[in-house]
Amino acid sequence: MEQSKVTQVFGITPNELKENILNDVRTELKTLVQHFQPVKPAEYITRKEAAKILKVSLVTLSDWNKKGVLKPYRLGNLIRYKRTELDEALISINSKK
Repeated sequence: MEQSKVTQVFGITPNELKENILNDVRTELKTLVQHFQPVKPAEYITRKEAAKILKVSLVTLSDWNKKGVLKPYRLGNLIRYKRTELDEALISINSKK
């Protein structure tokens, strides 16, 4: 035998309850809209751009790829780097010195 759960509300009409719930939901939605931060797509840069940003040669860049200092992304024959990951790698390289 199933037991049903019943919640009784006293001192408020069904329409007042509905309006109170709707007002609270609208308030929360407005707060979410005000603080919404869209996700920015990753910016991919070329080997030459990465070498210029890091102020190293392309040979050093290839060496860092092999050592795992940088994480290259291959698109066919092209190699690209995420800008955010370059910034993080630069910070970790400087902190090791």
